[in-house]
Amino acid sequence: MKIVYQGEMDPRLCKVVLGQEIPALAAEDPDVIYLDADLMNCIGTSKWAAANPDRAVECGVAEANMIGVACGLASAGFKPIVHTFGPFASRRCFDQVFLSGGYAKNDITVIGTDPGVTATTNGGTHMPFEDVALYRALPGSTVIDVTDPTLLISVLHQCVNRPGVKYIRVGRKQYARVYEDGSELPIGKAVTLKEGGDVVIFAAGIMVHEAMKAAAVLEAEGIHAAVLDMFTIKPLDCEAVEAYARKTGAVVVAENHNRNGGLYDAVTQVLAERCPVPACCVAVEDTFGEVGPQGYLQERFGLTAEHIVSQVKAVLKRKG
Repeated sequence: MKIVYQGEMDPRLCKVVLGQEIPALAAEDPDVIYLDADLMNCIGTSKWAAANPDRAVECGVAEANMIGVACGLASAGFKPIVHTFGPFASRRCFDQVFLSGGYAKNDITVIGTDPGVTATTNGGTHMPFEDVALYRALPGSTVIDVTDPTLLISVLHQCVNRPGVKYIRVGRKQYARVYEDGSELPIGKAVTLKEGGDVVIFAAGIMVHEAMKAAAVLEAEGIHAAVLDMFTIKPLDCEAVEAYARKTGAVVVAENHNRNGGLYDAVTQVLAERCPVPACCVAVEDTFGEVGPQGYLQERFGLTAEHIVSQVKAVLKRKG
């Protein structure tokens, strides 16, 4: 694994990556089968699916039924990969995920695209700020918030053979390039993107880019912030959280999610039990989404490098 972050956007769209990697996984493993809820065109799998009807199942706008089909296939020994938009992959079908997936011990991989503000003009109805909280509550689940296309490829290949219910939240468009092509990023291990001794910023998803921009601003002001990519929200890398909390004595968490039940909750649970230190959050507060371009929405909900900088300064004032 090599970090190549320079603040530039990766030229690859994540929907293109999904459209390539899902067929590749199916070609490698005859047990992999793909299910979608009328959104194959959105991630570039429609042509492959039409040519491979025995490996791809179009379930229509019936997400709960799709999860039931996937779990039935899993019980028969297949390795289902399921895709739909984030809100429909979480709150709309959560009972089926919980009972037919988790409780029945059927191994499925669920991809929820356009999480949080990346849903943009699809609006508040399609803007899941609660999907991580739902999947974290499922016993034995794995929850991933994708950082860039390279990480998406790595975790997707791992999830197919990983037991339990796996939830991958990822936007369909561009991300900042963080990792060198071909890097392997083990699920459950945080990645240190920048060292620093004054404060640590734990970030996930699109907020990794914002955290790195914030760290550069803080560095110019003499504040040395460590930045960790916490792409695995569950199981969380508790050892990394504790180590950096002890090292810096101050924590900021940045996520494209509601502050209730997401990465902030996961991190502060570790802090409360192992290393109580001042902590602040950069996340969506207790509110619903709305329509707008991603840049506007990040400003609207405070998901920016500028807000991270302000929260770092606030938490440092509380640092003992």
